[in-house]
Amino acid sequence: MTAPTLAFDVYGTLIDTAGVTVELEKHLGAGKGGHAAAEFSDRWRLKQLEYTFRYGLMGRYRDFRVCTRQALDYCCESSRADLPAAARDRLMECYLELPAFDDVSAGLELLSRARVKMLAFSNGRPDDLEQLLGSAGIDAHLDGVVSVHEVQTFKPDPAVYRHFLARAGSTPRDTWLISGNPFDICGARAAGMHALWLRRQPQAVFDPWEFAPDAVAADLVEVARRFAGAGARA
Repeated sequence: MTAPTLAFDVYGTLIDTAGVTVELEKHLGAGKGGHAAAEFSDRWRLKQLEYTFRYGLMGRYRDFRVCTRQALDYCCESSRADLPAAARDRLMECYLELPAFDDVSAGLELLSRARVKMLAFSNGRPDDLEQLLGSAGIDAHLDGVVSVHEVQTFKPDPAVYRHFLARAGSTPRDTWLISGNPFDICGARAAGMHALWLRRQPQAVFDPWEFAPDAVAADLVEVARRFAGAGARA
């Protein structure tokens, strides 16, 4: 049997976007109940994704870095956080230095011993992804990077998943998307790929759609145990 190809989403799956909270606290403080920076970070992430959806639907591509900066500017305005340009620039730099989740290194190390091909698959720009994955110390475990930037649209556009399959040289039957983002899981399943939802928050609820994940895991070590040692078995 053919060994599977694993397509790892990056932001929210391998990389913790909440890593910007430390830098945000320098400008916003912890706030009442210690939540100001965390709430800003969550809002920023949601707006970032919203902008990718909008640009994708309109057919007016702007790269992920542009979406991230526009979402940051929006959040600053909507929350009346008067961050100067230098502070905003530093926050954007932080997006290239975000940490990996604690379980990622161990999970990828286990998977590297299995007969599986592992590729990062992301909305991010290729140059940003290479810097980010290198900074997080996990690039050596991956066999390459596939970016939506190469087709000028965003997940969950079906064209993105077809592009991944073409780049990876794999078939939908032998390919698994690993993602912490439900919209990404739905997109992959609609495109005929297998998908495993990395449910990083126990309280998270998956959308009640017909495009359900084939499997669910709590962390990357659990993912590795599913695939390790018998690539095709999964």
